[in-house]
Amino acid sequence: MKSTIQFLVSILVLFSFSLLCELAIAQNKIINSTFDVGVVLDLETWVGKMSESCISMALSDFYATHNYSTKLALHWRDSKEDNVAAAFMAMDLLKTVEVQAIIGPQKSAQAEFVVELGDKAHVPIISFSATSPSLSSIPTPYFIRAAQNDSSQAKAIAAIIQTFNWREVIPIYEDTDFGNGIIPYLSDAFQEIEARIPYRSVIPRSATDDRILSELYKLMTMQTRVFVVHMSSSSGVRIFSKAKEVGMMNEGYVWIITDGLTTLLDSMDSSVIDSMQGVLGVKPYVPKSKALDNFTARWKRKFRRENPDIERTELSVFGLWAYDTTWALAMAAEKIRVSNSSLQKPQTKDNLTNITVSEMGQKLRDEILKTKFKGLSGNFVLLDGQLQSSAFQIVNVIGKGEREIGFWSPGNGITRGLEGGNEKKLKSIIWPGESTALPKGWVIPTSGKGMRIGVPVKDGFSEFLNVERDSVTNRTDVTGFSKEVFDAVLKELPYGLPHYFVPFNGSYDNLIFQIYLQKFDAVMGDTTIRANRSLYADFTLPYSESGVTMIVPIKDDRKNKNAWVFLKPLTKDLWLSSGAAAIFTGFVVWVLEHRINEEFRGPPDHQIGVMLWFSFSTLVFAHKEKLVSNLSRFVVIIWVFVELILMSSYTASLTSMLTVLQLQPTITDVKELIKNGHYVGYQRDSFVHGLLKKMNFEESKLRGYNTAEEYAEALSKGSWNGGVSAIFDEIPYIKLFLNKYCGEYTMVGPTYKTDGWGFVFPRGSPLVLDISRAILNVTEGDQMMAIERKWFGNQTTCREQDTTITSNSLTLDSFWGLFLITGIASASALFLFLVLFLYKHRHISTMDDSKKSIRCKLIALAKHFDQKDLSSYPFKPNQPSRGLTIGRSTSTEASFNFNNSQRALSISNHLSESFVPEEDHGVSSSELGSPSIDTQPSREIN
Repeated sequence: MKSTIQFLVSILVLFSFSLLCELAIAQNKIINSTFDVGVVLDLETWVGKMSESCISMALSDFYATHNYSTKLALHWRDSKEDNVAAAFMAMDLLKTVEVQAIIGPQKSAQAEFVVELGDKAHVPIISFSATSPSLSSIPTPYFIRAAQNDSSQAKAIAAIIQTFNWREVIPIYEDTDFGNGIIPYLSDAFQEIEARIPYRSVIPRSATDDRILSELYKLMTMQTRVFVVHMSSSSGVRIFSKAKEVGMMNEGYVWIITDGLTTLLDSMDSSVIDSMQGVLGVKPYVPKSKALDNFTARWKRKFRRENPDIERTELSVFGLWAYDTTWALAMAAEKIRVSNSSLQKPQTKDNLTNITVSEMGQKLRDEILKTKFKGLSGNFVLLDGQLQSSAFQIVNVIGKGEREIGFWSPGNGITRGLEGGNEKKLKSIIWPGESTALPKGWVIPTSGKGMRIGVPVKDGFSEFLNVERDSVTNRTDVTGFSKEVFDAVLKELPYGLPHYFVPFNGSYDNLIFQIYLQKFDAVMGDTTIRANRSLYADFTLPYSESGVTMIVPIKDDRKNKNAWVFLKPLTKDLWLSSGAAAIFTGFVVWVLEHRINEEFRGPPDHQIGVMLWFSFSTLVFAHKEKLVSNLSRFVVIIWVFVELILMSSYTASLTSMLTVLQLQPTITDVKELIKNGHYVGYQRDSFVHGLLKKMNFEESKLRGYNTAEEYAEALSKGSWNGGVSAIFDEIPYIKLFLNKYCGEYTMVGPTYKTDGWGFVFPRGSPLVLDISRAILNVTEGDQMMAIERKWFGNQTTCREQDTTITSNSLTLDSFWGLFLITGIASASALFLFLVLFLYKHRHISTMDDSKKSIRCKLIALAKHFDQKDLSSYPFKPNQPSRGLTIGRSTSTEASFNFNNSQRALSISNHLSESFVPEEDHGVSSSELGSPSIDTQPSREIN
């Protein structure tokens, strides 16, 4: 019985002790809650080992300075540099451990699938080393990048390219998500600074050494020498090792590495650094601080103790980001803790993946995104789910490590330092090959003899370009104006340009298209800059002006001089216009003077003779008639002014025809050629053929020629004898032709503008800028004049002929303004006279007599017009006859006697009575316009 009691008591004591222990454990859990966090890294890599030590030190440092009840419990997994293993490790952490967050994975390719798992489980995936732009928090909101996006360095790299005026860049990158992600951003950044990407070198991560060597040899055959390398450390090391092996780390090359390699330079072996001498790199700038210095010293001691076999132990920014990530997660975990129960394992599971769904995942994510503090790497601020970038440090690989040469920031661009007032340039740089000379960024490809320069083969105009092939040596010999200009331009370049010429038979358009087909590296010759050609190649600045016009034969008017040469000074239209104007002026003067001037009266045939005599005698100022009316004086003054100008021009033109050598073009108008169906010529294989078709010439009317001799023969035959009436060509060829055939042909018609002759290179070629600058140096000096004199001689020895020459005959176009003035003056005077005359005799037109027709009224007005106006000043008694005499005039003045006045009165009354109606209704003859009786009647009635 006693033993039974003792047994029960012992059981009760054990139960009580167990209960007390559970209560103590529960209370301890309440006081110190654990927060499970998974860590997925490649623990055997340098970044993995460094990050592991940094994360461990971050936890101990954080809880040593913060009295938090929530403690992060890290669950480590090694993904062993395998993408599938990384996903499997993340799945294991979510299913078995049911972690609330995952730090990692290390690579962008690994993160692609892990972030999808995080979205399913509502567990934040925080990576401090997956920097590819292909990863984003927009499609996967539970992905947080505690590092800078690779795209942020694109503008920094572009700024370096722009600083040194390099125009072409070739990116070399690995065929992974990490490598491909930055390329679109680099392309955009280069496009903004007008730099081309002629080729993209993509290296598979699994590429063999032979595959890498093959790609490097291919790059050596290209002219671009600026390379941007974006690779992981393992691939990048192999690239530079092989590049040095094939000689691509020598002088003239430019290598720029992105932050993925730059941040790991301090951890690379000395042999790797030796193969990267002269390389430029960019990496995120980490501001210096005492906390950073202290941590770096402690980390080095710890890391060397744990990894004694690793020689280079330099902390990179990835380790600092890992440290700051751990602190940010610890801060967020403490903020969401409300009670012990809230941190218990959730029970909700995803039906498809059977992954536990975190009930606090969204709140934890939001707290992490809102976390801000000053970390070891700088200010820890997350925006759009990733760490914000600030400045980049630019380094130069020299000796055993790197040397800072400058910085880049979004606000200031490239500067020597980040403080204010720094110069906008980099410090001195040691380039590959230990060169201090700035590489120009391109060279002539090292394979072959040099640049393949196409030259057109043509039969004529060898002064411009002559291509001959030596059948024995198989060597191409090129001479001529264009060749000598090309040689002079090359001498102006600060570097050599190895090249050889390749003859080409065909049109100039096809020749330039060969550059687009990459069969030629350039074209040298008399190639005209045309818009359609610029679609396939780039032209330099022109070295010779150009333009298209036509040449026609000249006819010698001295052979055509005859008895009728006096008619040639004026054209037919001008002769007819002058005669018509003279007759019209004479008629107007006759109308104005007929009623008041005896010299313009008489029988009809006499009056017609006087009118015509006056009309044409004024042409030579031989008229003697006096003018009485002021209106007629006004008309004649204007007409005499017109005659003076016309006769002076006629005299000058006739004198020129009789005394000066007359050479006239046979045709002066392009429209005349088209209208009359003339044949025209052009230089074969030139663009002029297409220009003529655009000018609406028929294809059947176009004939191609090669030489100046063929030009002369075709023009001499003429359009109707198997030749042509005109030849269209560029002005340099025409000037050379006219220099040979001086005085036989001339340039006429309009000049169709072209941009001149230039040298041709591939689109975007960096040679275009240098060659254009060299062309300016040649053309602005005396060197170009010397070359022109050498090949074309002194062209001023031939009489210069006006390109706008036309017929010497005076045309109506030159004088129509004068005819307009005299016509208006005469018409105005006539109109004013008629208005006054009709107003004075208005009673005739307003007679109230229905029996009088309009014809009768017009006859009555004509009769009154034919009568003398005895009320005018010349017919008044005791007044001398006065008038205007121009030219030779008589001194006899007309006098009027009484008998003539009486006779005029009686006849006038008789005429008036003859028009009085049968029933006058009391209308007197005076009302019908009968003249009043003058005491001195006129001599007779005409």
